[in-house]
Amino acid sequence: MIADPVLVDDWHAVARTSDVNEAQVVPVRLLGEDLVLWRLDGKAMCWRDLCPHRGTRLSLGGVEKGCLVCPYHGWAYDSSGACARVPSRPNSKPPSQVRAEAYRITEFYGLIWVSLGNPKQEVPRFAEWEDPTFRHVLGGPYPIAASGPRVIENFLDISHLPFVHEGILGERERSEVMDYEVETAPDGITARDICTWTPDPDGSGEARIAKWLYRALRPLTAYIELSDPDSDRERYAMFFTVTPVGETESIGWMWNSMNYNHDISDEELLSYVDEIVLQDIPIIESQRPELLPIDLRLEAHAKSDATSIAYRRWLKELGVVTGVTSP
Repeated sequence: MIADPVLVDDWHAVARTSDVNEAQVVPVRLLGEDLVLWRLDGKAMCWRDLCPHRGTRLSLGGVEKGCLVCPYHGWAYDSSGACARVPSRPNSKPPSQVRAEAYRITEFYGLIWVSLGNPKQEVPRFAEWEDPTFRHVLGGPYPIAASGPRVIENFLDISHLPFVHEGILGERERSEVMDYEVETAPDGITARDICTWTPDPDGSGEARIAKWLYRALRPLTAYIELSDPDSDRERYAMFFTVTPVGETESIGWMWNSMNYNHDISDEELLSYVDEIVLQDIPIIESQRPELLPIDLRLEAHAKSDATSIAYRRWLKELGVVTGVTSP
């Protein structure tokens, strides 16, 4: 396990809720730790993907008679993690100290979230999820060979839109970013009222001036809201969370939620979102150093980078060490 108390004690999305049913055993990886997900009587569980007997991956086994069974010698572990059966000694009670190592798990927003430590907060709040006027389309999983902070900073970056997403989220001839303010609080950062010319801000193909709201909710979870500068009635919200698989290996998950634009099908909206994310990935993967420099002296900055500057400072204040670098 990667030793980073801030991220170890946080929640991370590792799978869709629908990925794990009563008949499936699903391997995932988080912070360098191999995990296994399974479900019994509707309850999802997350264990270390290792049989205490001979170190085999439990994810290679299956669920039998209410237990997760190791494929090597058939040792079976009940929902509490206790060893329930040792087939080679059927008439003996299994040793009480033999247990599968369990981790905290919860389900929100159609995703399974896991913490390898003791989270002090709930899963980040996504207010639009509870609003019946919004429809929700999930993009991902997006595998990205980059550190989680690099991925989130890209999501928070406004000035790359006319170049990486030219013709969709911006145009080179109209790439100026007006000055804006960023607020930093213990629970995150917020950048408001950033207005840009956007050729296709929501998949509708209708160009307009878009007003952007950016928030970093957790070190690896961020939020963007698009609206019209003259009205906040029509809103497009993006809730983006990154799974830190390892130091430079990530998986992105992004809910796209709108209370308008219902003439576009879910499939069309997802295709629009996928195109944008797939434009970002090679750029992020090319960045060097691979780890995000949180010492501001290590890279050049412009005033339009105010959100990413605040994000780097916030990570440093929190004490995040995974996916970042400093002298």
